[in-house]
Amino acid sequence: MTETWNWRGGRIRDAFLVAADIAARLLAEPAVAAGWDRPSVLEHFRVRGLAGHMFWQELALPGLLADPVPAQPVVSLRTYYLEKVIWLDAGPGAPVSGRIREGGEATAADGHAALHARVREALDLLRTEVPGAPAARPLHIPSWGDWSLELDDFLLTRLLELVVHSDDLASSAGLPAPAFPEQVTAPVVELLARLAVRRHGTVDVIRGLARAERAPASIAGI
Repeated sequence: MTETWNWRGGRIRDAFLVAADIAARLLAEPAVAAGWDRPSVLEHFRVRGLAGHMFWQELALPGLLADPVPAQPVVSLRTYYLEKVIWLDAGPGAPVSGRIREGGEATAADGHAALHARVREALDLLRTEVPGAPAARPLHIPSWGDWSLELDDFLLTRLLELVVHSDDLASSAGLPAPAFPEQVTAPVVELLARLAVRRHGTVDVIRGLARAERAPASIAGI
């Protein structure tokens, strides 16, 4: 794996704003509201907790951009996924997974309409703030630990989460998965491939993509 895992500049910012808008339109669907208190397709997650988890960092981002530049050192996207996050290899019963579900429930606690209104308000701000922010502007969320991510790297992590969890949310509500444009899906597929190599190794990922007769049972990266 190379050290450079990122897609930088205007294209990742445009892709993020497009993906967030599509995900917000999915959140607004009546079928999502109707299934709000039901189990989702993710183990131990209700639909509302999944929706809250899906958007909580978008809700936090306007405040993060308004905060003073954090003092915590910046890590690369590669370091973030290979060394810092503990949820990648955690099962649904792990403590970190429980904390993630609790955070999603708390974000959605005021109900479907309230969450959708907050998401739309945040996205209205981000359409103005994200394009002009410095690419290397560090962001820090206290629950991460003693480190930060640069804005463009952070947006790529959000792109991955929005695309993957939009499929989860749509499936939970009995809806088709949203159709994201290639400007959104291309960086997500690349990042997922890198994470799949991390977990399964290069040979299994190549076989999974190119050789059905020798493909492993799974090459899922997350």
